[in-house]
Amino acid sequence: MKVKTKIIFSALIFLLPLISSFSQVHVAYIEGDIDLGLAPYVKRVIDDAEEQMADAVIFRINTFGGRVDAATQIKDAILNSDVLTIAFIDKRAISAGALISLSCNKIVMVPGASIGASTVVDGQGKKVPEKYQSYMRSEMRATAEKNGRRTDIAEGMVDERVVVEGLVDSTQLITLTTTEAMKYGIADTTLNSINEALAFFNLEKADIVKNNENWAESVVRFLSHPIISSLLMMIGMIGMFTEIKSPGWGLPGTAAVIALALFFGAHYILELASVIEIILFVAGAILLILEIFVIPGFGIFGIGGILLMFAGLFLGLLSDFRFIDFDMISAVIIQMALTLIVTLIVIYFLLKFLPKTNMWNKLILADNVNSTSGYSSYSPDFPTMVGHTGKALTDLRPAGTAIIDGKRVDVVTDGEFITRNTPVKVTKVSGSKIVVEETK
Repeated sequence: MKVKTKIIFSALIFLLPLISSFSQVHVAYIEGDIDLGLAPYVKRVIDDAEEQMADAVIFRINTFGGRVDAATQIKDAILNSDVLTIAFIDKRAISAGALISLSCNKIVMVPGASIGASTVVDGQGKKVPEKYQSYMRSEMRATAEKNGRRTDIAEGMVDERVVVEGLVDSTQLITLTTTEAMKYGIADTTLNSINEALAFFNLEKADIVKNNENWAESVVRFLSHPIISSLLMMIGMIGMFTEIKSPGWGLPGTAAVIALALFFGAHYILELASVIEIILFVAGAILLILEIFVIPGFGIFGIGGILLMFAGLFLGLLSDFRFIDFDMISAVIIQMALTLIVTLIVIYFLLKFLPKTNMWNKLILADNVNSTSGYSSYSPDFPTMVGHTGKALTDLRPAGTAIIDGKRVDVVTDGEFITRNTPVKVTKVSGSKIVVEETK
C-alpha cells in the first residue's frame, strides 16, 4: 500500500504543473459602434469559454455606444455566463458600452477613462420618449444591482433628474472618470494593461486566448447592413417576378431563393427576424403562386399574398419591439419604399429593353417555334381574323393560346379569365396582338 501511495503521490506531483497549465482566459473586443452583429460574436466567445472551462473572459471595451437592443442581448449573455467576466475599459464605455460594462462581474479602468452617459437617443442624436428612458433606467438599475454596484449612479447615467449628492445635480447626466468610478464603487481597480489585470486577479499564469470576429460573424454583420439587406430584398422580388413571367425554372428563381434566404437567415441570427416573419413571407409567396397559376382572375389571394410578403419583409427589418418608436418605423418604411421603387424601375427596364437582347434569352427559357410546326406568332392574315371564332387551347390568364381558323395563335383577353376549350371570338387585332372574348 505504501508503494502504491508513493506512486500516486509522485504522479500527482508530476501532473500538477500540467493541470495548472490548462488555466485559460479568453479576451474579446468591444470596440467601435455596438450593433446587432456584435451580439453573436460575444455569445460565441462566452460559449467557448464555458465549454473550455476558462477561468475568466476579459472584454476590452472602447466604445461610444450604439444600438440599445444589441447591448441588451450582450448584457443578457454576460449575466447568464458561468465564468468570471471582467470589463477592461480602455479609454471609454459610453451609453450602451456602460450597460455592457456594468453587466460584468468586475470592472477595470485605465487612468483617464470614462463610463456613463447612457440616455437613449434616436439616429439623429435626439432624446427618445420617456417610455424608452424608463426601460433603460430599469436595465441599468437591475444590472448594477445584480453585481453589487450603486443603482442610483447607474440610473443617473440615463436620467439627469437623478441626483447623487456630491456628484451631480438634477440637470446633469452622470459620466464618471476613472477616479470617480473608483470613489463611488463602480470600478474595482485602476490598471494600465490587461497583463496587470491578469496579475490583479491571480490569472497571470493562464493561457491567453484572443478571440477575434470570425468570417461567419463578419458575413452576418455585412448582410444586416441596411444597403445590403435592401439589395437582397430587391434581388428576391425581381427574381420572383422574372421567374413567374418565364416558363420553367432558371437563374432568376435561384437568385431570388438565395437572396431571400440570406436576408432572413442573417436577420434570424441577429434576432431581428423570427420564424413568424419567415412563415408570413412563405405563406404570401404560396398565395401569390396559387393566384397566378391555379385560381382564375386576380383577387383576394393575390392581394393577400403580396401583403403577407411585404409584412414578412417589414417585420424582419424591425428590431426588439421594446424599442420600436415612430422614428424606427419611419426608417424601415423609407427603406422598404426606396427598395420597392428601385425594384419597379429595374423591372420596367427588364420588360422594355432586355427582351431585345441576348442576355435576356439566357436568363429565361424562350424556345423559338416556327410556322411549320403549326404555331404562328404573327401573320399578315391576322387583321382579317376580326369576327372569326375558335376555341381556347389553354387557359387565358388573360394571355394564352387559341385555335382560330385551324391555326394556333397567341391571344389575349381584355382582362377576363377564360378556361381552356371555351369558344372564343376575335374582337380586335393590333399588330401581332389578337384580342378575343368568350362567345355564348
